[in-house]
Amino acid sequence: MKTVLDDGKKRMSGAITALDKDFSKLRTGRATTALVDSILVDYYGTPTPISQLSSVSVPDSKTITIQPWDKGAFGSVEKAIQTSDLGLNPVNDGKIIRISIPPLTEERRKELVKVAKKYTEDAKIAIRNVRRDMNDALKKMEKDKEISEDDQRRSEADVQKMTDDYVKKADEVMAAKEKEILEI
Repeated sequence: MKTVLDDGKKRMSGAITALDKDFSKLRTGRATTALVDSILVDYYGTPTPISQLSSVSVPDSKTITIQPWDKGAFGSVEKAIQTSDLGLNPVNDGKIIRISIPPLTEERRKELVKVAKKYTEDAKIAIRNVRRDMNDALKKMEKDKEISEDDQRRSEADVQKMTDDYVKKADEVMAAKEKEILEI
């Protein structure tokens, strides 16, 4: 019974971690290295994350700088940023690639909030799926006479409380992200 609850807790926590990772890719008005983490560069025929072939830094809140270690990678990095769906325009001066983060329009902010809400809903669905799996495991344990019916009911109440806690945590993360996106 404890293993079912521990496994479920770990999986629900994983859903929140995945939500945080999805949120880090959302562009707010601020520059962050997480914006370019998911961009893959065609580096000598191999898709390689930008962070593995260059140093990425944020000198100020509106600029990201990328300095590839291999001079031959400048063009590939620049092309990968341009073809990404982030809508960013890199400026290459031969020594460093600079990306200026333009301010977001009100319309774009609202679109980003919708995307964030979709990510949150996906996380909640994952949490509810974990709840279903845990309840199924508990019912099977009760059916196989491994635990009593009372233990099963108590455990299902614990599972529901855990689910409610993680759904609330997802909503809190969403509220914070929405505030960050709408902040001018």
